[in-house]
Amino acid sequence: MSGKKLGNSQKKSWLVRGLMSLLATMFGYAFWQVFGYSRKLLRQPKFQPQNDAWRTLDDTTREEWAVRIAAENLRAGIERRRLPDGQEKLVLCAGVRNFREPWARDFGFASFGLVELQEYRVVREGLEVFLLNQRPSGQFPVKIHSTNFFDRYLHSLFNRQQPTDAPIRPKYITAHNTVSLDGNALLIIALLNYARRSGDTDFARTHWRALKRAVQWMAGYAPNPDGLLVQSAFADWADSVARAGKILYTNVLYWKAMHDLAHAAPQFGTAADADYFSARAAEIKSSINSHFWRGDLGYFVTSQMFNNLNSSGNLLAVAWGMASPAQSHSILDKMDAFDMANPVPTQVVHRAYPRKFIAIENRLGGIAHYHTYAAWLWLGAWHVIALARMNRVPEAKMLMRRIADVIVRDGTVHEVYDPDGQPLSTFWYTSEAPLTWSAGMVVYAAHVLQRWETGEPATPQDERYDD
Repeated sequence: MSGKKLGNSQKKSWLVRGLMSLLATMFGYAFWQVFGYSRKLLRQPKFQPQNDAWRTLDDTTREEWAVRIAAENLRAGIERRRLPDGQEKLVLCAGVRNFREPWARDFGFASFGLVELQEYRVVREGLEVFLLNQRPSGQFPVKIHSTNFFDRYLHSLFNRQQPTDAPIRPKYITAHNTVSLDGNALLIIALLNYARRSGDTDFARTHWRALKRAVQWMAGYAPNPDGLLVQSAFADWADSVARAGKILYTNVLYWKAMHDLAHAAPQFGTAADADYFSARAAEIKSSINSHFWRGDLGYFVTSQMFNNLNSSGNLLAVAWGMASPAQSHSILDKMDAFDMANPVPTQVVHRAYPRKFIAIENRLGGIAHYHTYAAWLWLGAWHVIALARMNRVPEAKMLMRRIADVIVRDGTVHEVYDPDGQPLSTFWYTSEAPLTWSAGMVVYAAHVLQRWETGEPATPQDERYDD
């Protein structure tokens, strides 16, 4: 018996020693992995924020200086990045601190400013990167990246520049594991705007089928007879809010993509394409009016669940001429009454979503108002454009002055601003600066406002189309 006990005891001892050895090996491996990653992270150059506030205005106005800063911020996001096949392309990164990668949504909006600055090459090559990564179904990536969320957060936390040596690869699903629809629409709109303004019609003609696939993929998310898109929660630009179903913002972009395809079809497609896209644009516009317009409230509601005024969908409807003149003036009057452009243009919604619909990470991070009471300059830019196109130029100029004040004050275009007018900043999160999306839109708004003030010939994007 004693021999058996001794044998069992020895086996247990060997087992314990083996487990301890395995744990020590695993700990050692983990330690060296963390040590190696930390060394690599800390060897990255320190992040140096761009700040032009120290410069004097000389003989320029604050508005002119703000646009100059915005243009510098926009160009600061242009980088040459390597693709997996070894070729290199110019891309526009969404930012330089938190978002050093090209996003479909950000690039789509920022491209309006790049076109105004005649930065045609980066627009073309940026579009090519997304086209190269378009799935056969027609879906474009949400973004093209080379780092994960953990990498980006740690580099930001330790004030280090994000590495750019790895090739950029496509990502098709959002951080909330949802499919995003607005990027597809924005890339269609951006490509056709680039082709019209640059004269590079061969580019649009070459990629016409890709554009058709892109919008047909979106149509797969419009299962109902009204033709409106149905999306998941946390799936559009306001991705900290669980707003699902038929959402105004996404459907206005969908209408605009169809609308622009209809106008481009005679040049790049066929007569059948023109008829199809014209009919679809008209159908979507009618459905948006039926589903979202509330005459008693005087604006388009966000959705059937949320009857608040969201500035993104409403301002785009006005700026792009989808809303009627009466609707447009009503929307702008309501936004003025709700004081949505003060002190920084423009607040996301006039009334916050119920707290339970805000992503838990935003609530824990102290930025639950990120997509509610906070203000974004890209929205302010569309606000300026919407006012100008309704011939409310004095109001547009007043908002442009407010935009200029915060840009010149900070010397950069921040991502998002607190209700007190200061850049949003908490222990866990610091507003991206510069944000190329907003910088590009400020540049675009300034040029549109100038055209309306001076009576210069309107560009196709400045015109109001009647479907």
